Amino acid sequence: MSNIKPSLAKGTRDFSPQEMVKRNYIFDTVKTVFKKYGYAEIQTPSMENLSTLTGKYGDEGDKLIFKILNSGDYLSKVKPELLAQANSNAVISSISEKALRYDLTVPFARYVVMHQNDISLPFKRFQVQPVWRADRPQKGRYREFYQCDVDVVGSDSLLNEAEFILIYQEALSNLGLKDFTIKINNRKILSGIAEVVGKPELIIDMTVAIDKLDKIGLDGVIKELLERGFTEADIDRLKPVILLEGTNEQKLASLKTVLAVSETGLKGVEEIESVFDYVASMLKADTSLKPNVELDITLARGLNYYTGCIFEVKTNEVAMGSIGGGGRYDDLTGMFGLKGLTGVGVSFGADRIYDVLLELNLFPESTAAGTKVLISNFDKDAERYALPILQQLRSANIAAELYPSSAKLKKQMSYADDKHIPYVVLIGSDEMSTGVLTLKDMHSGQQEKLTVAAIIEQLKVS
Repeated sequence: MSNIKPSLAKGTRDFSPQEMVKRNYIFDTVKTVFKKYGYAEIQTPSMENLSTLTGKYGDEGDKLIFKILNSGDYLSKVKPELLAQANSNAVISSISEKALRYDLTVPFARYVVMHQNDISLPFKRFQVQPVWRADRPQKGRYREFYQCDVDVVGSDSLLNEAEFILIYQEALSNLGLKDFTIKINNRKILSGIAEVVGKPELIIDMTVAIDKLDKIGLDGVIKELLERGFTEADIDRLKPVILLEGTNEQKLASLKTVLAVSETGLKGVEEIESVFDYVASMLKADTSLKPNVELDITLARGLNYYTGCIFEVKTNEVAMGSIGGGGRYDDLTGMFGLKGLTGVGVSFGADRIYDVLLELNLFPESTAAGTKVLISNFDKDAERYALPILQQLRSANIAAELYPSSAKLKKQMSYADDKHIPYVVLIGSDEMSTGVLTLKDMHSGQQEKLTVAAIIEQLKVS
């Protein structure tokens, strides 16, 4: 039998111990903020029933769902005439009943409906778990990746939207980011603009085009609008809205004038004003948080999904797409028969945030910390002498290892270097006879003679 060369499934990654420490630093930081704002963690299974996921993400999304083959001889239950068609779509319902989770939102909706008698509304939850998409792998796009979602369902209060602004501000600041913009818009404002122009049926076409303003510029947006059914006269009315400038207050004042004849549009403006008022009220007693919030009416996101406020977060420190986003969605649970529950949620792009922190060198030194001290092992006597000392160090909450077998000093030092262990305790015959051990600082190369108690004290503070 030939040896099989090990490989990874396309679009997946291994994470080294050093990478895991950094990833967990991000997750732990944002989780701490979520909990502070009253959100509790849930987890849902990696696999869902295929029927739970199908039809929730549109035709394109359905194609990207990873289906799981049924156990056993799954083909034996397929009708021969279906097999003869050689059409995978025709047989999929016969050979696959389950699928890998595509996102965290639909499983959350399923969870709420199934547990509606056990949860209190409003229900505030966060979830940090991997999802899978049968997408074409490319730089920055993987088939397995983590989502980091925080949602509240069962409350239409705009206080929730305001708190998400503060959650973004606090969590990203705690991660060391200094210059980022929290963009906000409202689906109702966009609907109002389409109404005023007289093309309400083209709202999706309009927003898809203006959402590209950063990428293709005004001329590109105009060209696309013309191709999508808008006239030159429509564009003359749209242009001042697309190029809206000034402070948030000035933009809102301009929109009130532009949207004067659209009840829906004015409702969107009113909702944005309420969110800004809530944020200002909460920050009266806390000057440490100064969120950079920008009203951006070109912000669209998944418009067939969101119904109210929409969020997106971009860092201004490195060239990167959005590092977070979300919004208000009505009737999230309606897909599972529980009507009328509104919700709002945002997510953090953990993988992109990781890349940003890496590029800006913002991971604290402690995230590189693993074992703090290695105890040398030269022979059986030294090993036996070291074992109780090893446990003393661990009892003092110091990450410690004993080199597992006797070896030359050079080999043990190489091990400590490879693992970035900052200290080594050397135990030879002199140390065993006196009870005074040698502590070597691997960074400076300095050595000093200390008792076990003194070593513990020093390692606790270093």
